[in-house]
Amino acid sequence: MRDAIAAQADRWPLWTPVAFGGGCAVYFGLRSEPQGWWLYAAAAVAVALMVWARRSGRRALIIAATLLACLASGLAVAKLRTARVTAPIAPADTRPVTVEGWVVDVVSPGSSGARLVIAPVRIGGLAPEATPERVRVTLRGEAPAPGSSVRVRAILNPPPPPAAPGAYDFARDAFFRGIGGVGFALGEPRWTDLPRAPWRLQLTMWVNEGRWALASRIVDRLGPESGGIAAAMVTGHEAWIGQETLDAMRDSGLAHILSISGLHMAIVGGFVFFAVRLGVAAWPWLALRVPGKKVAAVAGLVAVGVYLVVSGAPSPAERAAVTAAVAFGAILLNRRAISLNALAVAAFAVLLTRPESVVQPGFQMSFAATAALVALAEVWPRRISEISAPWWILLIQRGRDWLFLAVATSFVAGLATGPFAMQHFNRTAVYGLLANLVVAPLSSFVIMPFLALGAALETAGLGGPFLAVAGWGVEAMTAVARLVSGLPGGVRVVAAAPAAALPVAFIGLLWLCLWKGKGRWLGLPFAAAVMLWPRPEPPDVWIAADGAAAAVRDGGQAVALRPDSKLFAIEFWRRRRGLAEPADPAAAVKARWTCDRSSCAPLTPGPGEIAAWWGRKAPKPEKLDALCRSAGLVVVRARVDAVPAACRQALLLDGEDFARGGSLELWRRDGRWLGRWSAELRGERPWTAVSGSGG
Repeated sequence: MRDAIAAQADRWPLWTPVAFGGGCAVYFGLRSEPQGWWLYAAAAVAVALMVWARRSGRRALIIAATLLACLASGLAVAKLRTARVTAPIAPADTRPVTVEGWVVDVVSPGSSGARLVIAPVRIGGLAPEATPERVRVTLRGEAPAPGSSVRVRAILNPPPPPAAPGAYDFARDAFFRGIGGVGFALGEPRWTDLPRAPWRLQLTMWVNEGRWALASRIVDRLGPESGGIAAAMVTGHEAWIGQETLDAMRDSGLAHILSISGLHMAIVGGFVFFAVRLGVAAWPWLALRVPGKKVAAVAGLVAVGVYLVVSGAPSPAERAAVTAAVAFGAILLNRRAISLNALAVAAFAVLLTRPESVVQPGFQMSFAATAALVALAEVWPRRISEISAPWWILLIQRGRDWLFLAVATSFVAGLATGPFAMQHFNRTAVYGLLANLVVAPLSSFVIMPFLALGAALETAGLGGPFLAVAGWGVEAMTAVARLVSGLPGGVRVVAAAPAAALPVAFIGLLWLCLWKGKGRWLGLPFAAAVMLWPRPEPPDVWIAADGAAAAVRDGGQAVALRPDSKLFAIEFWRRRRGLAEPADPAAAVKARWTCDRSSCAPLTPGPGEIAAWWGRKAPKPEKLDALCRSAGLVVVRARVDAVPAACRQALLLDGEDFARGGSLELWRRDGRWLGRWSAELRGERPWTAVSGSGG
């Protein structure tokens, strides 16, 4: 054991970003907002203790004090970040308002249409100091280009709370992205004359306008289907991708290719690096006068930076760009480019600037996959170069080695990201390894390099031939996605494990990657925690955060009382709890309830049944009395002021309850209803302090 611990002498610094990220995670896991002064004081004391420990010269004390300082600093940095981005949040309201502002960007479309990110100048009914910095509005029809000044009538609300207790909190994500309101437009946006925008906003809109124009030209070149995917891989705009294609990519395990992340940065940066290095080596005069490897590293840095700007700098692309920049910087400093030390520096850089990344699925999956691949590279056996061998033998050997390496990397990356895919998305693509093995050569050697060349030359109108080749690769990729997604049993729905399982799996995975020697296998059972952890019994009832929809568990199925409402939230809850959708949703409802536009009542009254009122106005007393007589659980979307006598025997939940508690899960136990509200798990934090549902 002493030898095993001594072998970690050069590894313990790798745990410092883990401790720092742990401090960030502790901050975001708190139920109430801590006072900043004691977090800053604790960080200062911990840093002072670390300095004292270093002077003592005791190695064990130095390691413990350094990790403690990183943990305390993570808490303090997360608090500082929250204080810096705090901005007004739109109040919960159902009345239309007029929004006047600048179109900053067009983001990925929702189920109802294009979504605009608007920097509002004025919002009707809100004072300037209460106006959010950004709002996101969904509209039907053609979206105006970034940089447009628009006026639109819309219904705005705070960013929505979690769809189910303990689920991903979109409101927190929107808070750190500066989005203080979301809603939908009631008509077409119209041009309006606005004051001159600040220079930073002008620069952002100018970049986004160029991205939108480039995406439009790529789609014009390749058509909506192939061009939509190509535009998403270059600019991040997914507005042209059809739902059928998106589903096929997701069910085949290829959806990660659409999101600009480490794969894209590695291919673009690596392609430029090797192309420039080859060009320098091919010119003897230049090769004798400049360090070709460092010149290529600078070119790779520039390529990654340009690609980051063109992609719109989404969070996954920022993380990947930081990682790539650290790798190229290591080359410039004569260090090893691909190493766990470089990854640790990149993780520190990301967490220092965006500590909220630690609770985002993209950060968790990208760094877990990268750490696993770098750890694999450390233990991968080095091939002995042959002194002399026929070319055809070398070709067979290289092909064999490449195939084995491709299988190993895809398998390891899939295992590393599997726990997060199960916990966050509750689905696994069974044949994802097969699809990725087939598509990897296409994306690495055809699609991304030719897209990069085509996009660079398209600004001069010369990108057509290169984009055409990339388009053929995209068509082949989508064909593979459709074939694999159509295989029987291609997608498995996995119920979410208890919240404690994911941190345990993350620590186990890091132990596997960072510990040196056979002791690393002690982390394997912990890394499999999400898969092995027993699932609790699913709730009997789920109710949406605004009380406008509900679903009831019927065996292994979830029956939605309003099959045409809150489709995303209901589907999300089904997957999260591992439940299936009935073959005929409408028939499943009619079998147990009688429903109209405003209400649902059980066909067979009983204390274990649910009745609901969907109207925005409270039901009449006689209607509410009838609902309470028919069921032991009554859900009313509106606020109820007068409660009939019959409702005192039932559990009545009204709009005031949902405004306070958000979404709800209920279990029927021993003749009683036991529930859990999402607000109980969220606590009172800056991103929950709104008057909307779940605030």
